[in-house]
Amino acid sequence: MIDAIVLAVAAAATAVLALSPRLRRSEDWHATVTPLASIMGSGFLVCVPLLAGAVGGLAPAFMIALLALAFAVGGVIRFNIRHFEPIEHDEGRAQTIAFLSRIALAAAYLISVVYYLQLLAAFALGIAGVKDPTAAHALSTALLAAIGLIGAWRGLGMLEAVERWAVSLNLGMICALLVALVIHDGGAAMAGTLSLPGIPTIDLADCRVVLGLLIIVQGFETSRYLGDEHAADVRIRTMRRAQLVSSGIYVAFVTLAIVLYRDGLGTDVTAIIEMTHPAAAVLPLLITIAAVGSQFSAAVADNAGAGGLIEDITNRKVPLRLAYLFIALVTIGITWETDVNEIIAYASRAFALFYALQCVVAWLVVRSDPTLPRRALRLVGFALLAVACLAVFALGAPAG
Repeated sequence: MIDAIVLAVAAAATAVLALSPRLRRSEDWHATVTPLASIMGSGFLVCVPLLAGAVGGLAPAFMIALLALAFAVGGVIRFNIRHFEPIEHDEGRAQTIAFLSRIALAAAYLISVVYYLQLLAAFALGIAGVKDPTAAHALSTALLAAIGLIGAWRGLGMLEAVERWAVSLNLGMICALLVALVIHDGGAAMAGTLSLPGIPTIDLADCRVVLGLLIIVQGFETSRYLGDEHAADVRIRTMRRAQLVSSGIYVAFVTLAIVLYRDGLGTDVTAIIEMTHPAAAVLPLLITIAAVGSQFSAAVADNAGAGGLIEDITNRKVPLRLAYLFIALVTIGITWETDVNEIIAYASRAFALFYALQCVVAWLVVRSDPTLPRRALRLVGFALLAVACLAVFALGAPAG
């Protein structure tokens, strides 16, 4: 019965999101779904095992802390959309720092491409019971090479066409997963069998692991670079909405799913497959299908983003097609030098550096404009956020 409900919810939600004419015509929806899909695709499936493996039953509280940091940084990005974009092509220190931040973002995209495809490989092989790192690296390499060659040959537009369906499938699966967890936890509560993992002693190493998980709530910054498609007001409004919606989903999911975590799962990124089986037998398959689709779509999007940034940073001296080949070579090298838990921490640190530089840009803009309201508060707030992001960059560590 639960399996039938889960399948019905997944199918209905996916169909509505993918096929609704109203949503397809809505500018707000298109501007919302890009950051929302990036945030939800970045780490939704790995957040519970990785957080619970580090901090046990305190996972919901630490999830809230990560989301609060991300929302504050999102406020900085929204400030820069409003106040820095109009002067972005002037000359000054803020513009120099912004250029450095684009280099940091290009590096972050390179690492995140590896992260997405290593995660895809882990889920694709995990559903078949294969836990061989060499096989996962080989699959990731094949996908990276294919994306790079297709990008160099024909561009990535033909692959980006899968994005709408992948996003809809991922969000539909999330709806079904939350419904299954509500039914499971409600039944366990009524039967008196509901229990939480223990709360371990939290030390510096555990805190460093949590800092290394910033990537799981990353993705909101994509609104900053949609200026060719949407006006500033639209991007500011929809980015805030995407962060609020995703925060609500993350908190609900971690709170509902934490009861399924048990000792022995450790920090395996695919542990969500085993964890959710008691809630509904069909969930592992649905999660794997959604994971493969969403991670592939995200990898293509970040590959395209990295290629565009490389072309922009080099003033088009490196053509886009050569940039895709360069990205393929670099990401394949990174793949064979890291595992999935390491790459999550490295991606978090790379994005944290980008966020720190964006905070510096915002601080310089406030300092140079005495007419801005709440000037002193913003100067202090942006400085503190820059320090917090630098702490993630310096201290983030891999789970396990």
